[in-house]
Amino acid sequence: MKPARKRGWVTIAIAVVVVGGVALLWARPRREPAEVAATRRGPLRVTLDGEGKTRVRERYTIAAPVGGRMTRVVLHPGDRVDDQVILTRIEPLLPAPLDARTRAEAEARVKAAEASLARSEAQQAAARAGAEFAGRELGRQKQLTDNNAGTGVALDQAALEHERREREAEAARLAMRADRFQLESARAALLGVGDRRAGGLGVVVLRESEGPVAAGTPLVEVGDLGTLEMVVDLVSTDAVQVDPGLPAAIEQWGGGAALSGRVRRVEPSAFTKVSALGVEEQRVNVVLDFDTPPVAAPGGGGDKEALPALGDGYQAAVRVIVWQRADVLKVPMGALFRRGESWAVFAVEKGRARLRTVSIGHHDGLEAEVLSGLAEGEQVVVHPGDKITDGVGLQVG
Repeated sequence: MKPARKRGWVTIAIAVVVVGGVALLWARPRREPAEVAATRRGPLRVTLDGEGKTRVRERYTIAAPVGGRMTRVVLHPGDRVDDQVILTRIEPLLPAPLDARTRAEAEARVKAAEASLARSEAQQAAARAGAEFAGRELGRQKQLTDNNAGTGVALDQAALEHERREREAEAARLAMRADRFQLESARAALLGVGDRRAGGLGVVVLRESEGPVAAGTPLVEVGDLGTLEMVVDLVSTDAVQVDPGLPAAIEQWGGGAALSGRVRRVEPSAFTKVSALGVEEQRVNVVLDFDTPPVAAPGGGGDKEALPALGDGYQAAVRVIVWQRADVLKVPMGALFRRGESWAVFAVEKGRARLRTVSIGHHDGLEAEVLSGLAEGEQVVVHPGDKITDGVGLQVG
């Protein structure tokens, strides 16, 4: 065989091998990269989450029982008090300063009252003197009548005159008392700022600054920090799933471990609240009791009682547990997708994706309870893309 002809056959053979290799590679099943996870058994807890705030369970508002001037309070909010502690006193209000015309009018009324009183005193003295004279005249007529030197008519006239004079004296005395009261009232109108009278009612209040208060003005809210409760507002569509007695976890409250609580009441009335995205939502307050309230270490040593570490209005993250099981078969939520009215997954069988319909129960947003369709330990594709189809080969990364 000639060399040139031999080289041609070699070239043809190489070309056939290359084309065959390319055909084999093209015919080889394609494998799509995929992330897989295995189903497993373990605990699952379904919660409704929200931001909560603490509040004192029972509040008592103390209001001013009378109007007056309140003295300054030396205690501060948060100080402990009992029914023996007087925080402040309410004294009568000081009179307003008088202008020149009002003062002159008041002084004139005082002088008129003084003159009227002097006149009443003179009239009362004259009436008393007349009554005494009539009494002596009545005594003389009795003696004359007893000695048969007088008549009964004269005795009756003397008695009548004595009675009239006594009544006049009594009327004069009452008129004098009325004029004396009028004089005191006129003098009271002249009292100025410097004429402060003692007296007032002692009441328990809490307001730092001294100043006038009106009757019924709220002065302090009293509550026991040992009876704190937690209030979390949930969307109304979530709140319908909450029943009294459900457990809850209080987290991110500023301390160490999460605190446990229990739902005591779901308020029957919702309210409108604008979310962070500007959407109006109907929300419902859910009230929880602490199983064990947090306490801080006592300050100052000695026998001081430990104070609650949480106060009124403190914030925390709340998880209301609406369902939980200690041992369920779970699959990642990222492996699930809708197929018609059912849930489905791509299970991994011999390196290929196999479409499988599954039945799902509860879920917590990350994992879901598998009721049927998968067994423990089976692998499923997580976040399958458009290229993952039934029967496609998988390249597990």
